[in-house]
Amino acid sequence: MQITEVLGSLSYVLAQVESTSPLSYLQEKFTQGGLFMWPILIVLIIGLAISFVKIWSLTRSSTNSKKFIIAVKEKLKNGGVQEAMKYCENSSGAIASVFHAGLLRADEGVEAAEKAITTYGAIEMNFLERGLVWISLFISVAPMIGFLGTVQGMVVAFDDIAAANTMSPSIVANGISIALLTTLFGLIVAIILQFFYNFFLSRIDAIVGDMEESSIELIDALYQMKK
Repeated sequence: MQITEVLGSLSYVLAQVESTSPLSYLQEKFTQGGLFMWPILIVLIIGLAISFVKIWSLTRSSTNSKKFIIAVKEKLKNGGVQEAMKYCENSSGAIASVFHAGLLRADEGVEAAEKAITTYGAIEMNFLERGLVWISLFISVAPMIGFLGTVQGMVVAFDDIAAANTMSPSIVANGISIALLTTLFGLIVAIILQFFYNFFLSRIDAIVGDMEESSIELIDALYQMKK
């Protein structure tokens, strides 16, 4: 009998823990938030999908600039421009692409190579920033949808008060609480996406900075070859 009671108590405790788990709590609040919670969820899913693709893209564009420029200089010194171009073709990253564009014009002179590096560097920077405009849009849209859901929820709450023909605190508190859920979730989504947005900006700035410094070293190496 005691074992049965212990097992029953344990089952009750586990049921309580499961019912109050973060996932079930979020599901409950999501359901209470109403129809406007779905657009907020869609914004979060699309925003995270773009963010994960952007992480992969920036990872591919990143490279160890110091090691790379040393290797390119070594190729220029021992094998000439053609060997350096082949090395850039077989390397990944934004710096390798910019270097390859400059070396393609190296036979026309250092000025032509420098112009090609500048032009292709601007193109590569635009490529690095691709997708950020959508994340920025979602950061703005998510709270707006939340506010819209809150306004709609407040209208429903006051309609409930009018239908009940009484100013009961429970009716007011419950209605307003549910109405504010969309704003809460909208702000959470915006904060999550803002974190990714700022991270991407810092990574892009770092890549562009390395690209500019490495390009200056490549131009200097080409000038040394012409002497």
